[in-house]
Amino acid sequence: MHYDFHDKRLFVRDDLSSGAVIEADRGQTHYLVNVLRKGAGDGILLFNGRDGEWSATVEPRPRKVCLLTAETQVRAQTPPSDLHYLFAPLKHARLDYLVQKAVEMGAGRLRPVLTQFTQTTRVNRTRMEANVVEAAEQCGVLSIPEVEDPKSLLHMLAEWNPERRLVVCDEAAPVASPAEALREARPGPAALLVGPEGGFSEGERHELLKRPYVLPISLGPRVIRADTAAVAALALVQTFIGDWR
Repeated sequence: MHYDFHDKRLFVRDDLSSGAVIEADRGQTHYLVNVLRKGAGDGILLFNGRDGEWSATVEPRPRKVCLLTAETQVRAQTPPSDLHYLFAPLKHARLDYLVQKAVEMGAGRLRPVLTQFTQTTRVNRTRMEANVVEAAEQCGVLSIPEVEDPKSLLHMLAEWNPERRLVVCDEAAPVASPAEALREARPGPAALLVGPEGGFSEGERHELLKRPYVLPISLGPRVIRADTAAVAALALVQTFIGDWR
């Protein structure tokens, strides 16, 4: 699929259709007028996660107002990704990076999981959602991934749908090769869980491995940070049971 990476993209919450006029919010107005230096009649691409992508024209107005007029749909809406990404929250910039890369790698739902060795239990959901939008704007993503509130690992497992495969990154996985382990997995609804840098506790590992829908995989012989593990593991899952097949 061809993406237009020359024109800037902007996420809006309003409905999009031919002739729809949208008032940019304060931050978007600053970005369009002061950062991009957009003038009257200049182009921008708009999307809202529902109505596809639209070409639009910019019309700055007095008093720091900027109107956007949708003209033509240039890409139809794509269905949301069904891949869930579960992760132990990290601190500040590393969590920002993790969220952005998960969106780029095709995660459709972001689910923070609290474990015994999780670095932080406080998650700024608004900040996570802003990072989701920024990554979608920059990478041609049309469907905005959902962001959930944090839950404990045991709570998450208690309400899990067993029809959804849960791939768990575990340094103690019985099969050393992640490719070999994933090659045997059947395609279908899937989720990926990357734990904290301290790993799972023995109790948590026991709770995970006793469930038939859990597939443990190793990420190789090297010790890698949790935000690096996110990219590596998502690439593996997409290659063997995701949309890279």
